[in-house]
Amino acid sequence: MRVFVSTSPAAATATATTTATATATAAAATNKASCHLNLSSHRRFRHGPRSESVSLASALSRFDSRVRLSIRAMAEVETQKPKSHLAAGCKQALISLSDKQDLAFLGNGLQSLGYSIVSTGGTASALENAGVSVTKVEEITHFPEMLDGRVKTLHPSIHGGILARRDHEHHMEALNKHGIGTFDVVVVNLYPFYQKVSSSSGITFEDGIENIDIGGPTLIRAAAKNHKDVLVVVDHNDYPALLEFLKGNQDNQQFRKEMAWKAFQHVASYDSAVSEWLWKQSMGGDKFPPSLTVPLSLKSTLRYGENPHQKAAFYGDKSLSAVNSGGIATAIQHHGKEMSYNNYLDADAAWNCVSEFKSPTCVIVKHTNPCGVASRQDILEAYRLAVKADPVSAFGGIVAFNTTIDEDIAKEIREFRSPTDGETRMFYEIVVAPGYTEKGLEVLRGKSKTLRILEAKKTQKGTLSLRQVGGGWLAQDSDDLTPEDIKFNVMSEKVPQEKELQDAEFAWLCVKHVKSNAIVIAKDNCMLGMGSGQPNRLESLRIAFRKAGEEAKGAALASDAFFPFAWKDAVEEACQNGIGVIAEPGGSIRDGDAVDCCNKYGVSLVFTNVRHFRH
Repeated sequence: MRVFVSTSPAAATATATTTATATATAAAATNKASCHLNLSSHRRFRHGPRSESVSLASALSRFDSRVRLSIRAMAEVETQKPKSHLAAGCKQALISLSDKQDLAFLGNGLQSLGYSIVSTGGTASALENAGVSVTKVEEITHFPEMLDGRVKTLHPSIHGGILARRDHEHHMEALNKHGIGTFDVVVVNLYPFYQKVSSSSGITFEDGIENIDIGGPTLIRAAAKNHKDVLVVVDHNDYPALLEFLKGNQDNQQFRKEMAWKAFQHVASYDSAVSEWLWKQSMGGDKFPPSLTVPLSLKSTLRYGENPHQKAAFYGDKSLSAVNSGGIATAIQHHGKEMSYNNYLDADAAWNCVSEFKSPTCVIVKHTNPCGVASRQDILEAYRLAVKADPVSAFGGIVAFNTTIDEDIAKEIREFRSPTDGETRMFYEIVVAPGYTEKGLEVLRGKSKTLRILEAKKTQKGTLSLRQVGGGWLAQDSDDLTPEDIKFNVMSEKVPQEKELQDAEFAWLCVKHVKSNAIVIAKDNCMLGMGSGQPNRLESLRIAFRKAGEEAKGAALASDAFFPFAWKDAVEEACQNGIGVIAEPGGSIRDGDAVDCCNKYGVSLVFTNVRHFRH
């Protein structure tokens, strides 16, 4: 091992004449020492005030007698080197936490493994209260915290000890020259910016700015960059793994890389929240920033994707806009098998649809399309009518309610027989509702071991809808309009009666949740038939009538988009099948034909001026 001495030319000459044997002996003696002079660029150094007890004589006694250094040279070493007590082989950890959960466990664990701990302000106090010995950062930097705590760790004595590469000789020489010690572990988490700006009580702009962490991300990024030599931890859940790793005394670079990746993700998510908040503060109602970052957090690895040969996972949205937004992503699962990729899609479709209705409503969904929808003050009746709309499709579907499920409705779900044969007990993949009574849950759990029982909060309106296409993403407002938000303009000679208008509104609310081309036939707040996903509107209309049967007479029909043709096409067929009122957006160059056709058959026609395409 080479020995570097910051000294005069004379001393350097004396050192150069030292034999190889003397050098090896000196190095061996140095390795055994607990404290030593600033002689090796390949040792770990402990920060701290200079120890006056280290005398020149005691220092010389650590060297073999064959190492001959002049008294003058040693004196110059004493006066020129930085005033620092440097401990050979000392391991150091830097801890600075806003969230101090499990701090005592971490501090005591590191201390028991022989680590000296350096810390800041409140973290240092908490460690001391837990009986852990701490060196405060200002004892190393010889500079107090300033600017109301904005500047604490931004100092070469800290970042030099983190960023120095141990296998780069000139890095270690630089630390040696300036009396800077190395850090082996850095444990940091950040100011609670996310929690502060998303709190229900709100926050001022000035308080938001003060909660933007500067020193923390800098420490994390520095340690993560130099993860080969410095372990970085940002999550209290990783403390046990960290301590186990350190006990093993193995240089497992994979673990270091995982912690570094997690650290950069932590900072990236934090910066994303700051960026999102500042954009909203500066740009007001503009939803589409020039650059958009969406922080996602893995919630679960799924069995497979849409098909068994596809791998899949489920991520939660950690954007500020997603806070308290409700929806299936935040639902509580009370019972049943783990959710699958398709389960999430179907449950989301069912929940979004049922959440649209103010009256007690039941919605049954199959492959994201509502096949049964009914609203009644008696939720039991609503459930029965929703199943009746299409019992074949309802079997194996997802059933959603916008009311709390009690024992009575739970028993009905558990025992209800298919209207098709009166014998087959209805089977469902998922039941989702805003709440359950204790007895209601107990009854549903008894229906099947696999039945997934979800409790969800209503999806918040005004969110941004994202969809991936090859090489990019589409972003749009969610389709949140309700009948109260629009005007139903009567275009026909026949004015719809109040009940017919209510049926039209109900059908219009249903059709927005059906895949285009979409047609819904409804009466008495109950969906009778639905046609979806057909390349032409006429075919969707025929499917809807086939489902509705004779009950379609006098019912309302809603279309998600305008009818391009009327005569000998969808509008005329609807009139000929006895529809009482048609609701469509209008906007076709042949709207006049639709009006004339409805007038001929005495059918009411209303334009909503709102299209509901769903792809």
